[in-house]
Parts: sequence; C-alpha cells; structure tokens
Amino acid sequence: MRRIHCHLATSLAIVTCLLGLKATPAAGESPWETIKPYFSVPAEYAGEFGDYRSPLIFSDGSKVENAEDWQRRRTEILQTWTEHLGDWPPFLDAPHYEILESKSFASHDQHKIEFEWLPGVTTTAYLLVPKTPGPHPAVVTVYYEPETAIGLGKEDRDFAVQLVKRGFVTLSLGTARTTNNKTYSLYYPSIEKAEIEPLSTLAYAAANAWYLLASRDDVDSERIGIVGHSYGGKWAMFASCLFDRFACAAWSDPGIVFDESRNSINYWEPWYLGYHPKPWRKRGLITPENPAHGTYLELVAEGRDLHELHALMAPRPFLVSGGAEDPAKRWVPLNHSIQVNELLDATDRVAMSNRPDHSPNPESNEVIYSFFEHFLSPQKVAK
Repeated sequence: MRRIHCHLATSLAIVTCLLGLKATPAAGESPWETIKPYFSVPAEYAGEFGDYRSPLIFSDGSKVENAEDWQRRRTEILQTWTEHLGDWPPFLDAPHYEILESKSFASHDQHKIEFEWLPGVTTTAYLLVPKTPGPHPAVVTVYYEPETAIGLGKEDRDFAVQLVKRGFVTLSLGTARTTNNKTYSLYYPSIEKAEIEPLSTLAYAAANAWYLLASRDDVDSERIGIVGHSYGGKWAMFASCLFDRFACAAWSDPGIVFDESRNSINYWEPWYLGYHPKPWRKRGLITPENPAHGTYLELVAEGRDLHELHALMAPRPFLVSGGAEDPAKRWVPLNHSIQVNELLDATDRVAMSNRPDHSPNPESNEVIYSFFEHFLSPQKVAK
C-alpha cells in the first residue's frame, strides 16, 4: 500500500508550496527529486474521501476487488460518461498537415501548420521540433489560442516553447476563432445542433492531434502527453481521461471537480457540459433566474463528479498544478484515484502542487516540466 505520510523534508516542501513561496529546484536536482514531494497527501487529507462515490463500486453496488474487476468497472465508467457526453466520430488517424510558415530558432524549428482536427474542419496550430536527433517524446498544449503556448501571450503560459527547449516535440492548439466570437469551444456537427458536449468535442480534437504527432518518425508514440491551463486545463483533463493513448497529463488549475460556488469552475456553461441551443443562458453562476441546462444537470442529478474521469487515468500518471480553483482540499477527490492505483499496485501516479493564485508561475511550471521530463524522459532517447 502507498504510504501517504511524508518525512520531514517532504512536509516542508509541501508547506512551502501551499504558502505560495518560491521553491526553485536545487542545482543538479533530478526531475524526480523536483516532483517527488507532490505525490504525498498532506496529513490533513490523508484517507479522506468525502461524499464522492467511490469509482471502485460498480453501478449494481458490488465492489471492485482486483485488477480484472477494475477493467470491467473502467469500461462501465467510460460507457456511462459517453452516454451522457455523446459518441465521438471515428478518429482521424491518417493525418495530413500543411506547413504555412516556418521559423528557425537556436534550439528548435517552429512550423505554423494547418490540419484537420474535426471531420471536415481544419485548424491552425504550431508544431515545434527540437534540433536534436529523435525519436522524441511529445506534448500537446491546449489553450484559448495556439500563440500563447509558443510565447506570444500572457507570461508563464508558454508551455510549448519551454518544453521544446527540453527536448520535446510540441504541438500547440487553441480555439482562436471561437474564442474571438465568444462561443469558446468546438461543436459537432454544428453549433446549432451539437451531438456531443463541447468539452468532449475538444477532447476528441486533442485525440486527433495525438495521431498527428504519433505519425511522425521523430516522435515516440508511446510517450505523448498533454498539458493546459484553466480553460486549457479542462480541455487537457477531458482529453487525457477519455483518450487513453496520452501517456500522462498535467492540468493547471481547471477546477478538477464540480463546484457551483466558483465562477471559474463553470462546467455548466453551454461551451463545456451544459450545451443547449441558442439563445444561451447568461454567463455566470447558476441562479433560479439564470439556470443551467442539459447534460451538466443530468450528471449532477445522478451524483456524478469528475473524480470518476480522473480514475480512468490509472495507472497513467497525472499532475494537478493547483491554484485558486484547485487548493489542497482537492486531495479529497484525488484520494479516489490513488485508491484505484493502489489496487493496480501502481505508486506515485497522482500528484498535486499548489499556489495561491490562478495564474501559473515559474515555480509551478518547473514542476510541470519536471513531471514530463521524469515520465517521458527525453534525455534517455537522444542518439
């Protein structure tokens, strides 16, 4: 069984992070040494499971007893959520892309590309490739638009460029067009009559991006991860949970469970899980005058929450880079994923760092980058 009480040094590291203090890795520190403290549950939350229904209980009330049972239960969870979210179209697993523009930098080449990410729908993205020999690990980055992750947006959100400098092929995605027109998401087959909840459609698009990366000779298809912040954190979470080809994932302050008291944990909005035909509800918290609609209400009425999706990651590792929306108390739902991994004899698969603010910072990002370096190990494949 995984020990959740940490030694003094680990406890100090967690306290430092919770207080929002800077904890720059020591010179020469390995990626594992950087991230190790964040796999330990603080004593305050150890063994706490809250009111969340255990993923280790079948719909008929029977309990998951072993790894074979878990595979059946995992299938049951995925089928249940798919019934609510909608079936994905076939994957676009024979990808083609067009290079629109290329730039060369000291550490990497940057290609602005166009590719099909939904059936009949193309998008513009950025493909960043290290100048070192491959095969490389890779990471998909997701956000409101693809420019931020390559360093052309808000600071400390340049995940794609920072990771390519560390030896990863990166693919930066974003929903620039719908961000600009304030519909924020992807709608299939149309915004007038979406058959899939938009957040699940985003996940499907990211899965097709996985196929694009996996098709490249310089990418190791077994070592592709995904990361995103805020809106991108929700996107990365759903993509990695619903599509098991992502080897690992980092979710930066998305709000990892439903919380109707937080304006930014707004899964009820029509561009996430509360799709309904226009005219849309007024953006904001749920009130009697401004109710939510659709699938989100169905999920809540059934007592479901996102911890069920987290469990689908097991035994793949994931990191919650928590901020204002995902404080330390989120260990309570995460304990359920830890319990699933324990059943599978998998340790150190669920991690969370914490900072006081929603925005990422250099210290929280260093944990993200070290997480990918440890689990995808770019330095081990350089030829």
